[in-house]
Amino acid sequence: MSERLTGGCQCGAVRYEITGPLEGPHICHCRMCQKAFGNFFAALVGTQRVFFRWTKDAPGIFKSSSVVERGFCARCGTPLSFAYVDSPRIAVAIGSLDHPEQVTPENQYGTESRHPAFTTLHQLPGSRTEDDVPPDRLAQFKSLQHPDHD
Repeated sequence: MSERLTGGCQCGAVRYEITGPLEGPHICHCRMCQKAFGNFFAALVGTQRVFFRWTKDAPGIFKSSSVVERGFCARCGTPLSFAYVDSPRIAVAIGSLDHPEQVTPENQYGTESRHPAFTTLHQLPGSRTEDDVPPDRLAQFKSLQHPDHD
C-alpha cells in the first residue's frame, strides 16, 4: 500500500500523513507496550521516515527506554508513534489511522507478556453501543473527537 494515509490523535491537535508503503503491521504484547497503550497490546504499523511527516503540531515524546521514543498527544494522551532512535523507520498506532480497517496485523511480538485472557477475548459475548444505551441517553452523546479526516 503506498497511497496517502492520514491519522492523528483523538482531539485533533496532532496529525500525520504517510505517503509510502506500510511495513510490518503487528501487535506487541510486551509489558512496555502494554503500559504505553494502557491496553493488552499495542497495534503498530511501520513506514520509512522519509514517507512520514507530522502535518499538524508535533507529538510529545516519551523515551521509554535508552533506544525507543514514543510519540503521544500532549493534549489528549493518545499514543501515536514508536521509533527506535537510530532507525530510518517509524511506526504508528494502527488505531490512530483515519482508516484503521485498512491495516491488518500480520505478526505478534512480545508474546512472553501476552495477557492470559487474550486467547479467549473473541469468545466473550458482545453488543453494539446502541443496544446498550437508552435512546434518550444516546441522544445526549455529542462527540468531541476529531473526525477521521483532515
